[in-house]
Amino acid sequence: MSKRKICAVVTARPSYSRIKTALLAIKNHPELELQLVVAGSALLGRYGNAVDFIEKDGFVVDEKVFMVLEGENKTAMAKTTGLGVMELANVFYKLKPDAVITIADRFETIATSIAAAYQNIPLIHIQGGEVTGNIDEKVRHANTKLADIHLVASEEAKERVIKLGEEPDFVINTGCPSIDLAKEIKENPKLTFNPLEKYGGVGANVDWQNKGYIVVMQHPVTTEYEAAKEDVLKTLEAVTELDIPTFWFWPNVDAGADGTSNGIRTFREINKPQNIHFFKNMEPQDFLKLLVNSKCLIGNSSVGIRECSYLGVPVVNIGTRQNRRQRGNNVVDVSYDKEGIKEAILNQIENTKISSSTIYGDGASGQKMADVLSKIPLKFHKTITY
Repeated sequence: MSKRKICAVVTARPSYSRIKTALLAIKNHPELELQLVVAGSALLGRYGNAVDFIEKDGFVVDEKVFMVLEGENKTAMAKTTGLGVMELANVFYKLKPDAVITIADRFETIATSIAAAYQNIPLIHIQGGEVTGNIDEKVRHANTKLADIHLVASEEAKERVIKLGEEPDFVINTGCPSIDLAKEIKENPKLTFNPLEKYGGVGANVDWQNKGYIVVMQHPVTTEYEAAKEDVLKTLEAVTELDIPTFWFWPNVDAGADGTSNGIRTFREINKPQNIHFFKNMEPQDFLKLLVNSKCLIGNSSVGIRECSYLGVPVVNIGTRQNRRQRGNNVVDVSYDKEGIKEAILNQIENTKISSSTIYGDGASGQKMADVLSKIPLKFHKTITY
C-alpha cells in the first residue's frame, strides 16, 4: 500500500515551532510521506531565516514559495495572501498531495486553505477553534470552515469547532506540538549556550549571567496597526526604566510590523538602552530554554499563553492580541501603559504561585497527529460544485 502524502506549509517563524514535532512524526511514520513547503516570511532574512533552522533540523524542503510583498500594512497583507494562493495552487498541482496541512491563524495561512480547498484536496487545520478577537481569529475560523480535518489543541477549542458546524468525528484534540518541545525543555532546562555568542544580535552586552534576565516579544495587533509604534515605545520605556537585563525579539511580518520595528530602531538609536539586547530569531529549543530560565516574558506572543503555561514561566501579556484565549495562572494582563507594565513585571518576577498547566497538551501531540493522519478517512467532504 502506498504511503499517504501529507503536505505541510510553514509560512512564518512561529509556525515552525507549532508543527515541528508533528513534521518529524509524519516524516518517520511508516504509512506517511511528508511533503514540506516553506513560504512567506520563513524564507526572509529580516525575519530570521527560519528555513535555515528547518533544514538544519534535517527536513527536506520540497518547495519554497516567495510571496511576501513589502509594506507591512493591510494592503500588503491582502496582496501577499493573494500571491500565496496563486503560487501554492501551482505547488499543490505539482506535488499532488493526499492532504494539506495549514497551521493556526496567521493571515497568510488562508492562502494555503484556499489553494487546497479549491482543488478538492483534503485540508487539515491545526489549532482551530481558539479565539483572540483580531484578524487572526477571522482567519482561524475561515480556515476551519475550509478544512475537512481539525486537529485542535484543547477541549474548549474542540467544542467551539463542533459548534461551528464541523463533523465531530473529524475534530480531534491532539494538543499543540509546541508543548512537545516544552516538555523536552522542562525535563532538561539547563541553559547550555550563550545567547550573545551563538546568535549575535544587536544592542548592549547585558550582564544576564549574574543578574538574570527578562524576555520581550511584542508584535503589532493587525486591527490596531496604526498604533504599533506608540505601543512598543511604551514597553521599551518601561523595560529601560526597570534596568533589568533583557533579551528582545523582533516582531512578526504583520500589518504594523514596520511601526513596531521603526519604534525599536528609533528608541535604540536615540536612547541606547544599556540593559537590552535584540535578536531576530532562535532555534525553537534554544528559545524555550531561554524562556524557562528567564524571570518573566513580556509582550503579546502566544508563546506566553501556550508554552509558558506548561513551563510555568511568568508572563505579562500586553494589550488585546491574545484576548479571550484560554490561559493558565502564569499570565497577568495589562494595557499599553508604562507604569502598569513596570508594576506587572515586578509583581510577576516575585510570583511564586505559578503552576504548570496542560491546557494545550501533555507533550505527545506530534505523534498523536501522525497517528490520526495515518488512519482517518481523507475525504474532501465539502465538495465544490460549478
